[in-house]
Amino acid sequence: MQQAGPNPYLKTKILTATPEELRLMLYDGAIKFCRQAQEALAAENFEGIYNGLSRAKKIVLELSSSLQHDVEPDLCSKLSALYSYIYRLLVEASLNRTEQEIDEAIKLLTFEKETWQMLMSKLAPQHPSSAMNVAGAQQTAISSLSTNA
Repeated sequence: MQQAGPNPYLKTKILTATPEELRLMLYDGAIKFCRQAQEALAAENFEGIYNGLSRAKKIVLELSSSLQHDVEPDLCSKLSALYSYIYRLLVEASLNRTEQEIDEAIKLLTFEKETWQMLMSKLAPQHPSSAMNVAGAQQTAISSLSTNA
């Protein structure tokens, strides 16, 4: 069976998003795929666990690699450590097939998403979009989103 491609509406939304909106979409995607893995774990669907956690890990890697260490080194160092921890939780969840690590990853990703939303709303009137390179994040988001996911 052939997998459907990305939803054209979502692809357009991703390609036209600001860097800030794109980061928010990545948080949403990582949380969504962690929840899909949780559902698959409950159903003992091992392929679903693998797929959900693999997609979440790919997004966490993108979040980490898009940090601009030259702009704010201390903050980026702390966020990098957090993303490494979340990634490790997802790896452990995949290996151990336990819900505890997925729950912790969702909790941390949700906190980061909420923090990002507060920052976006606070800074929106003050600053136009930053000049971050979004090509990698766009590609990750597009490849993560398909009509059957």
